[in-house]
Amino acid sequence: MEVVLDQNDAAEWTYRGEGAVNLVLAYSGSSPAFIGKVLRIQKAARNESEGTKSRAALTEHERLLWKETEELVSSPTREIAGHMFVQHVIGPLLGSDYVDAGTRITVSSEFLESVEKNVLCQRPAWRVDAAKVDTHSDSVLLLTDHSTFPRGIHEGEPCLCVEIKPKCGFLPISEFIDEGNSVKQSVSRYRMHQALKLHDGEVSSYSEYDPLDLFSGLKDRIHKSIKDLFSTPQNNFRVFLDGSLIFGALGAAAGSTNFVIQEAFEDALKDVIQGDHGLRSESFLQLIAETIYISGVMDRLIEVQKLDNLDIEGAIHAYYNIVSEPCTVCRELGEEKVSHSYASLHSISLDESLKIVKNFLIATTAKDCSLMMSFRLRKEGISGSSYNSVYLKSTNQTFDYKVCFIDLDLKPLKKMQEYYEKDKNIVSCYTKKVEAEQEADKTTGLKAYGNVF
Repeated sequence: MEVVLDQNDAAEWTYRGEGAVNLVLAYSGSSPAFIGKVLRIQKAARNESEGTKSRAALTEHERLLWKETEELVSSPTREIAGHMFVQHVIGPLLGSDYVDAGTRITVSSEFLESVEKNVLCQRPAWRVDAAKVDTHSDSVLLLTDHSTFPRGIHEGEPCLCVEIKPKCGFLPISEFIDEGNSVKQSVSRYRMHQALKLHDGEVSSYSEYDPLDLFSGLKDRIHKSIKDLFSTPQNNFRVFLDGSLIFGALGAAAGSTNFVIQEAFEDALKDVIQGDHGLRSESFLQLIAETIYISGVMDRLIEVQKLDNLDIEGAIHAYYNIVSEPCTVCRELGEEKVSHSYASLHSISLDESLKIVKNFLIATTAKDCSLMMSFRLRKEGISGSSYNSVYLKSTNQTFDYKVCFIDLDLKPLKKMQEYYEKDKNIVSCYTKKVEAEQEADKTTGLKAYGNVF
């Protein structure tokens, strides 16, 4: 018998968080079918009228792009196409042990309308202004709640879970990067993007986190990256205790970690991490870093990210080949640059263009996904756990852990132009920031020099 969630079921689903595309709800009721589960519910932009919104799965060019994956191409709606993308494209690349494709279940419009009302006051205001629950969907995605462990022999042990949004972990080496944008080959995308986010008021302070540290494979640098995320979590670092948020912000960017926040976090860890007050946070950060180091999970992720081997500055030309439109990028760059750098990209075959853009979009999903790592204390004298374990030397504790990638959304082909423009804005804003700092340093130096005399 098919499960259908109706209006009466809405009260049993509580707000867990959200991204740009989906709302996440956790189950708080008593039904065995849903205990330990979460729902991902599609959102709809408020500035998009129902008359203009298409519910078709893929565009003609997208069907061409994904032609090798029949399950994706034949999907009747975009939500189902996204599910097929996780199941048949990104999941096999990242590894089935690390990806939960979930199952789609039917919901009524009344369920979605009730959910919209129930969670409204918990959502960040800017998220509410931007989008609402898509009440015209007829299904949602049911997933395992990866912030907790299933019931079993260790039942009763509290579970700590960290959610990390790693972002892009490598520097591009594409020959198609304009020499005026060469800073991209020495400064990580995340670090440059911070300048634009600060300029636009999306964040309140600059983060010291650098994905290059997290993906380095070196224990000290991994540990540094986790400490930097803890200091300025923004929307890249959250911690849950038994499914409830104890650090970071839901659906928004958290500010810098002050004394009050750190003290509250220390106190929240007391039933899981051993040690004196003031030392537990540091031990937990060590636990995360150690697990990332021994699991090798970032190696899997960066391998998929590196499918983007031409950078958006190369891939955008392949995009115009696919849509059979005059390349506006070439027109903007001018004839001299095009003849020397990009003409070769417009002479490749359609299949080559499709491969470049498909790999770019897959890599973009990998650059924008989140990593969930859950920890549960392994009880002494009980063996036979099906989970890997990590030993935390500072507290002499052993933890079971599990790892899962989430937020593996199918990226729309039409966003290629937006990706190109955003890349330009990020580089431009960062370059201006550096130039302003250099000018300020020069002025300060001249003043200091003048004071000597």
